[in-house]
Amino acid sequence: MADEAVSIGGTKSTESYLRGDKILEAAKKTGADAIHPGYGFLSENAHFVEEVTKEGITFIGPPPNAMRALGEKINSKQIAKNAGVSIVPGWVGAIENNDHLLKLANEIGYPVMIKASSGGGGKGQRIAWNDKEAIEGFRFARQEAQSAFASDAILVEKYIQAPRHIEFQVLADNHGNVIYLPERECSIQRRNQKVIEEAPSPFITPEVRKKMGEQAASLARAVGYRNTGTVEFLIEPNHNFYFLEMNTRLQVEHPITEAVTGIDIVEQMIRVAAGQPLSYKQSDVKINGWAMESRVYAEDPLRNFLPSIGRLTRYKEPRAFDGGNWIRIDSGIVEGSEISIYYDPLISKLITTGEDRNTAINRMAYALDSYVVRGLNHNVCFLRDVMENRKFKSGELSTAFIPQEYPEGFKGHVLKEAERKQLVTVTAAVHHLLEVRNRSVSGKLSSFDATPENGTYVVRIGKAADAYTENVNVTALPDRRLRVNGITVDLSAWQLDGPVVLAHIETGNGQVEEVTLQLYEKLDLGYKVQLTGTLYDMQVMNPKEAELTKYMPVSAAVDTTKVVTSPMAGQLISVAVEVGQQVAMGQEICVVEAMKMQNVLRAQRDGVIKAIKAEAGKPVQLDQIIVELA
Repeated sequence: MADEAVSIGGTKSTESYLRGDKILEAAKKTGADAIHPGYGFLSENAHFVEEVTKEGITFIGPPPNAMRALGEKINSKQIAKNAGVSIVPGWVGAIENNDHLLKLANEIGYPVMIKASSGGGGKGQRIAWNDKEAIEGFRFARQEAQSAFASDAILVEKYIQAPRHIEFQVLADNHGNVIYLPERECSIQRRNQKVIEEAPSPFITPEVRKKMGEQAASLARAVGYRNTGTVEFLIEPNHNFYFLEMNTRLQVEHPITEAVTGIDIVEQMIRVAAGQPLSYKQSDVKINGWAMESRVYAEDPLRNFLPSIGRLTRYKEPRAFDGGNWIRIDSGIVEGSEISIYYDPLISKLITTGEDRNTAINRMAYALDSYVVRGLNHNVCFLRDVMENRKFKSGELSTAFIPQEYPEGFKGHVLKEAERKQLVTVTAAVHHLLEVRNRSVSGKLSSFDATPENGTYVVRIGKAADAYTENVNVTALPDRRLRVNGITVDLSAWQLDGPVVLAHIETGNGQVEEVTLQLYEKLDLGYKVQLTGTLYDMQVMNPKEAELTKYMPVSAAVDTTKVVTSPMAGQLISVAVEVGQQVAMGQEICVVEAMKMQNVLRAQRDGVIKAIKAEAGKPVQLDQIIVELA
């Protein structure tokens, strides 16, 4: 955290982080002699750089001329084309209006990518497969771009289906030195925004790496680039690659490059800004090991990754179980912090390293299992599921990975037989250990079918009558070891009542399985627990309780087709209907915005608008009814 904090305005970025005058005022107030712009907002704004320089303050980043040349995608594509760099087919210029867009899109050929000329991070981007989607995508891309980058300039280009997204970090100083660092693989994306990155790429050969890296460095030289930047490419299975854009700033995912090269990129940025030469030559740059980064977002992957807001009621970052330094977390929040609707939903960047790719993946799985994030929805369950995915493990990646591997959307982790056994076994062991502890405190038996040493339970995964159920016998052994249906479970590494349970299951033949489970909350007849990132309602009952559950009433399903509700907390941007209007299934009803992303809500059936329950321009809550249909 910073040594000193200065308020620079309101909660909206247009009132604060996009106000260069406010930032300069804060710099002068604190006596700062340099400004590092971070990842977004004004980090690629040439005018801001000029204003900083006028005040005699050093800007830690590229000069404004290079930023203007490469910061806007339209300009950078033209420069790359002139420099002989292969670019994605498309219109090198800004779209004027709908007619201009449709003319260009049909000349290029669908599908096309409609995206903001400024900024990055997946904001202001839409894929269109026909004229109707192109017009709608143009509209929302412009609105998002204006909100996020204060510029609504939009370009259109051919959408290359299922490529890999590969990027190279370049470093340049004021003494004529330009180097490139090894590539990052950024193909796992949702809504054109990166979710999982790794370095190096499992796909890039040394020959291709050299060719792409040299093109990246040549592009930087062509504009007299200084400091750090990132050249992004799309690459096809045959290793043909195309320049996508250059981000004239530090990237969110820079830690994985630091991990495999040992080069502190931010340190080099500061050195260059101070007029010093780079500390490394191209021949000094080597790859050592592997690094993975998972972006932990406040979003609900079970609802198509819609943003989530709320207060972090419990937050505990993972640590390496062996005391090593193979886990790194970059975050700006603590327990009690609030995630609002106004900014990107990124909670943290979770990085793991290893001597090879498999080790980095396995360590990421452990880190995700041990990461305690409570109070709002997050994507840890999805990230953890990807770590188990066969194609991901084998390195078969593309930007279409998520829609291809989850064509019906992410529905949660599907338990394998071995995982189901682990879930039942560890939950039963935890429950019995807590029972023994509670009895030793109160002197009472809380279960009439249990003794301090032994317990008989019915364990059910979920609450449905047909849910998987297993009868379990548990015997307590010394030193927090228990025997569960003949299997020994060691819970000595677990701090009682701690949220993370590290269990060792002795499977026989000297083999030991390590299982990391989280206790989420206590339920009436059991616990909500997390295994492999996914939450499960675990019922742990004595036989009599289990017998009585079949008499419990079942709640009737609610008909949601008669209402349009907000899928997330955010702001209602517009309402496209009025009371008494006839609407068809799929027709736009309203637009809700949260965390700089706009979402169109549509009618789920034909009907007539009966009532409008929310006002455009006002906040809406998760599941709040916006429109009722007759």
